[in-house]
Amino acid sequence: MENRRNFIKKVSMLAAGGLAVGNLSAVSSTNIQAKAKKIVGLQIYSVMRELNVDVPAGMKKLAQIGYRNLELAGYDNGKIADIPVSEYRRIVEDAGLKITGSHVNLVDELGVSKYTKENMPVILDFWKKVTEDHVKLGIRSLVQPSMPPMETHDDVKIVCEVFNKIGEITKSAGFRWGYHNHSGEFKRIVSEEQRHAASQGGRRGPQGDVIYALMLNNTDPSLVFFEMDVYWTVMGQADPVEYLNKYSDRFPILHIKDRLVLGESGMMNFDKIFRTAYSHGLDDYFVELEGIRPDSGMTQFEGVKRCLDYLINAPFVK
Repeated sequence: MENRRNFIKKVSMLAAGGLAVGNLSAVSSTNIQAKAKKIVGLQIYSVMRELNVDVPAGMKKLAQIGYRNLELAGYDNGKIADIPVSEYRRIVEDAGLKITGSHVNLVDELGVSKYTKENMPVILDFWKKVTEDHVKLGIRSLVQPSMPPMETHDDVKIVCEVFNKIGEITKSAGFRWGYHNHSGEFKRIVSEEQRHAASQGGRRGPQGDVIYALMLNNTDPSLVFFEMDVYWTVMGQADPVEYLNKYSDRFPILHIKDRLVLGESGMMNFDKIFRTAYSHGLDDYFVELEGIRPDSGMTQFEGVKRCLDYLINAPFVK
């Protein structure tokens, strides 16, 4: 197993797509985003601990910070933060914000883990209900952020079949359906045939197929998009830019994420990532911030403001 030192070394040497640029200095300004005319989106998971204490006040605070678009999280049977979806939308719009996307975790909602032919009807019924509720939110995209167990090539085929069917459901409702990665999708699946061929040929190096590539190759681009989380892609020891270039029509939305506050780790080459994504028609992106503990000395709202300041002052962000 690769130790931490070797992993960090490998990360630092990945292609220029994912890593290592100097930090931009953040310049605080209450109205800086309006002046720059940049529309920056936020995944509300970034601030949910503090936001859900008082949702109307929290939404107004996000608008004052300078965010414009929101991607939701926390859907639960027709409600978000225990607020019916229609009412939640009113609160968001009253604050001057717009809901453009939402994350819904099938595992959290149904307790379904592995996808099978037998539980496919239950999964699809779930997404039909989710779709009906999200029509009320006026979203443009609905995303699954959890990875079903996939240990064989057949597992991947079933998952992709389910994804295509979900995409058909949301497409008929007027919005698109996608998948958000973490790092586990960059593990490999090795078939018996591949294992046998490698042993016979004395092959060295990685064997088998990367799960993420299998998912991209076995889903219908007209029904399923991929929302790449660029940080988790790097944590999976993969290069975001390599995927953006190879699958240029599959990533209309990105999650822009760093180890903590954007641009402060020095390990993410956001310049190259943004420029490459724009060249392939990037539609939208959302800031996601994780890891701010209550005792960290920085609130979640302060953290997302620092992320916004970084992007507003980045010359490579439109």
